[in-house]
Amino acid sequence: MMEVMTANYAAAYAVKLARVGVIAAYPITPQSSISEKLAEMYVKGELYGKYFLVESEHSAMSMLIGASYAGARTFTATSSHGLALMHEMLFWAVGARRPIVMAVVARALAPPWNIWGDHMDVMSERDTGWMQFFCENNQETLDTILMAYKISEDRSVMLPSMVIEDGFILSHTYEAVDIPDQDDVDDFLPPFDPEWKIDFDDPRRFGGLTMPDWWSEFRYRIALDQEVAKKKIVEVDKEFERRFGRSYGGLVEFYNCDDAEVALVLAGSAVGTAKEVSDKMRERGKKVGVVKLKTFRPFPAEELKKLNDMVPVVGVFDRSYTFGYGGALYSEVRNGIYVPGGGALVKNYVGGMGGKDFTPKNMEFIFEDLLRIKKEGKVDRMVEWINIKDGTGRW
Repeated sequence: MMEVMTANYAAAYAVKLARVGVIAAYPITPQSSISEKLAEMYVKGELYGKYFLVESEHSAMSMLIGASYAGARTFTATSSHGLALMHEMLFWAVGARRPIVMAVVARALAPPWNIWGDHMDVMSERDTGWMQFFCENNQETLDTILMAYKISEDRSVMLPSMVIEDGFILSHTYEAVDIPDQDDVDDFLPPFDPEWKIDFDDPRRFGGLTMPDWWSEFRYRIALDQEVAKKKIVEVDKEFERRFGRSYGGLVEFYNCDDAEVALVLAGSAVGTAKEVSDKMRERGKKVGVVKLKTFRPFPAEELKKLNDMVPVVGVFDRSYTFGYGGALYSEVRNGIYVPGGGALVKNYVGGMGGKDFTPKNMEFIFEDLLRIKKEGKVDRMVEWINIKDGTGRW
């Protein structure tokens, strides 16, 4: 059934289709309409499970960890400072191996106050151990939440997932979205059936103290299962395509890259702009490719290494900055594709933060800059901020 809706409503419909057992809600802009739509569904009796209003995002995640221990499929949504307030419990969810799925409507962190989209909030949580899936459009938001449950709840993975949509760019923009039939989703996504859960007839201890001689082994096992998740993500994406006709490339999508002279790696809603600009530049004979990073955690280093054989120059666009040496995507892509004594030249572009417009003109500038670097055979500066007022911008 096709409906015109925002990505936030698409997320809410995905939660309904997934037959989530426990929803913990604490609204924050621009996530609020996810919680509001779920509340409306709950009042109308359309939801399978229970809907709880809690007093903070920290409480929301704490509640879901407990509910997941009891065997419930769980969901919450947050953004920006709400995600930051969850920080402590994000580590707990991973360490406790709870397959919680959370929609994160990516937004800037204050001060100064800014309610618009960028990736500072989600990049700040990249080291918690959550899987992170970026969405290009509203349909992908709905579909990714369904796939995230299947991946997270697989007994070989058992890790939580963030499904990331860009604040206001997707959360409040209307697009046509195909809502799958409930019976088809039920066939794709069976009920949550954890191997270990709270059971009064089979009492166990959860979350106890771990001594130093075993601590590294717990972290190592999470790292191993992030690697297992890569294979599962690809499998689930292919199964989803067979059942529903839509694929998002698994870990990475290479667009216009087969004969490209340069390629740009990026994630989120800017991917759509990059694809459109790539198509138009190719009509003018300029062979530029786009690499859509669907998953940031687990990080698809092996897939990205293929870029060394595809193109001599790679650009990386970040909607955040780590205040180290470039954006987080740039640092990891550069390290991931590095080969001793060779490999593609890599340059970082930072822009579109705090809701600032990132236009096709900006994107075309980046592609032209990458083509210039290919021609000259060297990178003039490793990190370039795009469209800065009274600064180093070129507009």
